[in-house]
Formats: sequence, C-alpha cells, structure tokens
Amino acid sequence: MAEFTYEIVEEIGVISEYPNGRTKELNLISWNKRDPKYDIREWSENHERMGKGVTLTLDELKALKELLNKIDTDDEI
Repeated sequence: MAEFTYEIVEEIGVISEYPNGRTKELNLISWNKRDPKYDIREWSENHERMGKGVTLTLDELKALKELLNKIDTDDEI
C-alpha cells in the first residue's frame, strides 16, 4: 500500500464520541499536500489512527447541507 500524508488544517467539530475514546469528526484536511477538503471520519484520541471516511469539496459540502436541511428531524428513523 502506498504511503500517504495528511495535515488537519482545521478541526471543525466532533459529531460523536465512543466509549473506546474514538471520535467521529468533521475536519478540513490536506491529503498528500493537496488542497484541503472537508472530511468526516473516526479518529483515535491523538489523531494518529483513523477509520474509513468521506471527503467533500466545498461544493459537495454545500449540497449535503441543503439535503440535510430538508430532513424533518422530528420524525423517528
């Protein structure tokens, strides 16, 4: 597997916390020294280990925000 680098440019916020100390977070991350993208994934406490996640451009994040705003959060899933 090829090596990769990452830099957390901005820690935006924690979405949820797990008993094992991991957190699901929204961050702005530069992968392999490329332009930063918005990123949702699980992280260990020290940000050294990560789970699978999804990266979004600003336009994709805006589209996701519009979709989320349409959800009626009063309804149970």
